[in-house]
Amino acid sequence: MGTEALSPVWARAFDIELDRGEGAYLFDTKGERYIDFTCGIGVTNTGHAHPRVVKAIQDQAAKLIHGQMAMGWSRPLLDVTEELKSILPAGIDTFFFSNSGAEAVEAAVKLARQATGRTNIIVFEGSFHGRTAQTMAMTMSKYSYRQKYQPLPSGIYAAPFAYCYHCPIARKTMSDAERAVLSASCPNDEANACCGYAPDQLRYLLKTQSAPHETAAIVIEPVLGEGGYVVPPTSFLRELRSICDEHGILLVFDEIQTGFGRTGKFFALEHSGVIPDIVIMAKGLASGMPISCVASRREVMAKWAPGSHGGTYGPNIVSLAAARETIRVMKEERLVENAAERGTQLMDGLRKLQADFPSIGDVRGAGCMIGTEFVDAQGNPDATITTKLIKYCTDHKLLLLTCGTYGNVIRWIPPLVVTAEQIDNALQIFAAALDSVQA
Repeated sequence: MGTEALSPVWARAFDIELDRGEGAYLFDTKGERYIDFTCGIGVTNTGHAHPRVVKAIQDQAAKLIHGQMAMGWSRPLLDVTEELKSILPAGIDTFFFSNSGAEAVEAAVKLARQATGRTNIIVFEGSFHGRTAQTMAMTMSKYSYRQKYQPLPSGIYAAPFAYCYHCPIARKTMSDAERAVLSASCPNDEANACCGYAPDQLRYLLKTQSAPHETAAIVIEPVLGEGGYVVPPTSFLRELRSICDEHGILLVFDEIQTGFGRTGKFFALEHSGVIPDIVIMAKGLASGMPISCVASRREVMAKWAPGSHGGTYGPNIVSLAAARETIRVMKEERLVENAAERGTQLMDGLRKLQADFPSIGDVRGAGCMIGTEFVDAQGNPDATITTKLIKYCTDHKLLLLTCGTYGNVIRWIPPLVVTAEQIDNALQIFAAALDSVQA
């Protein structure tokens, strides 16, 4: 039996028939073992089939599989809200659960519009927020997510993201090497503050396209995901908070890909200290079980009219049990701390390779969310080399994915249980790939 019955719309990165997973490894039906640095696109943060999460799923499935919110609540639901409150900023204490990231983004937009009485939403170039009609309108990373689906919902406006390596101001005033240093320093170095281009363009947008009094929310990924794994300067995020406060606009952080330890903190917002009004989460919340969440302050949620939003399957009680155990595992096994340590190891290794391979224009990231951007001799995006590198690595049992508008960024998404030995092994394969492709 082949895959002919599957719709071709579902693109596959690898031609592998998967059988099982264990920690940082995937196994195919032939018994071949792969180092999985795709993590289900940032989902299996606790690794594949973590024993404690598996047991939590089994135990709950044996008791109750479906319990609709309209019928009542459950202990797993209440437990998950308490676990989330323990890792989110104080005051972000009220939750709505759904099934997928796109559903959560749509819910956040509906909440923002009801809470403010305004209509418009501002997003950023390079963003990815989903593939439903509303979230497609908010997604700006590639035209392939939007083509032939238009017209899309209106009221969405896009501002430039603070992408230091491609900032037009930096490109005019700095060498490629200086821009790479700037980009690499952005996550933690206050000295390398945003030059002001991106926030200035946002202010211009508020003067020309979406007036502040009709703008409900500014929605941003605190680290750009599909758009290239771009970490903005802290000062940029602080400027957004200031602009939102000035005009009564809600600031929404889409932490779907960055949340649950991915960046070396439970949430990427912790790196900047910027507290949004709404936090969206999914992916790593339940180690692969479908669940998502919108979190906000109680006074914001109180403006959401009862019955004006909901869903049949959210929150699924088995997914809630998995989410509860996922958060507890991350705390007790110190997976967030491991993500920071292994991320530093991986970043250091990639920067050493960058010194030997000029095609690596930029290495950037936070924790176990790292991007390597490839350029040609003229400094232009080069997706040809990333395609070859991905193939070489796959052939040598290392799974990696690309991202970025031009497909010229390789993203590193190891599970947070990854070991130092596994990081070294992956770097050795990648170095061999660079040697082979460059030759």
